[in-house]
Parts: sequence; structure tokens; C-alpha cells
Amino acid sequence: MNDESVINSLMHTIVTRRSLRRYLPRLVPRTLIEQILNAAIWAPSAHNRQPWRFAVIQGAAQKESLARAMGTRLRHDLKADGAPAEVIARDVNRSYERITSAPALIMVCLSLVDMDDYPDEKRSQAEYVMTVQSTAMAGQNLLLAAHELGLGACWMCAPLFCPEVVRETLLLPDDWQPQGLVTLGYPAQTREKTRHPLETSVVWR
Repeated sequence: MNDESVINSLMHTIVTRRSLRRYLPRLVPRTLIEQILNAAIWAPSAHNRQPWRFAVIQGAAQKESLARAMGTRLRHDLKADGAPAEVIARDVNRSYERITSAPALIMVCLSLVDMDDYPDEKRSQAEYVMTVQSTAMAGQNLLLAAHELGLGACWMCAPLFCPEVVRETLLLPDDWQPQGLVTLGYPAQTREKTRHPLETSVVWR
């Protein structure tokens, strides 16, 4: 394959990827999940510290426990916000369905244990943001690899709102900070998407 073909193939993967939430009731082989995770860990990272961590959840009981624990926190937060009962029920049920209906889940986390430590808040915050950025880039690799392998996936930000619930339910190490939950499976839907024109997001100097 020549350089142009490689670029065309890469661009095709990037522009055809979609966030898909409905999957066929079909097991995702462990070998495919390992390929996806191997793609993730080849992302660039700050200081090359590779701060990403991944928890793979495939068992029905584990998915059920996670969905119920996160749903309980979501219900509590929405009640505190004064949301109507029907809105709370809809959001909790939607979250439960997305988590439990996915054949596989990947909880994407970060860890600061290998990152630099600073005595001042400004640099500490910058180091934390770099860790988040590194983990997000691994997440993008993960999503692209899943699409290339014929799988559908969707990144859910919900763990950011209940990290302690996620850690406790999945028995994760204390230093693992949940960033996103990726639902994964063979797609049972198709979606179209658009992007704003490039010139609306770019300046040239």
C-alpha cells in the first residue's frame, strides 16, 4: 500500500466513525478487545508517562451492578436539581439501558501516580490537564480501532459525575480516576453526521 492509499484509508476510518449506542446481542471476542486496547496505548502522552488505565466489563452481573449504582447517583443528583419525576425516570432508564445492553464496556481511567508533582497549584493543574488530554487521545485511538474492526462504540461521560461510585462498584485501585465509559458491540444501527466548515474553526497566521 502506498502513502496515498494509507492516508486515504486512515481518513476513511476517521470520517466514517460514528457514536453508536445500539448493538446486536453478540459477544465481542476478547482478541478484538485486546486489539482495540493495544491501539489505545499507542496514543501520545505527556512525558510518555502513559497514564491511561482500562477496566473491561463483559459479565451481565457486573454491567447490572454498574448501571444500578450509577443510576442511583444520577437519580439523587437530578432530585437535588429539582428535576420532574418523569425526566428523572427517563434519564435513569436511558442510562441503564445503554450500559446493560452493550455486549462489552470499557471504563477509561487515568492515574497520576507516574506524573510530575509540583508544589504550586498552577503547574499541578497543568499536569492534571495534560493527563486528561493523554487519556482522551488514548480514547480516540480506541474508538477508531473499534470502528476499523467493524464494531460500534460510544463514549459516555457519565463516570465523571460519580467517580467514587464507579471505583467502588468495579473495585478499581484508588488512584484510577474514571474519565469515560465506552459501550462496545457489533452495531445494530447506522447514523449520519456532519461537521461545521473547516474555516469556522481555524485561523491562519
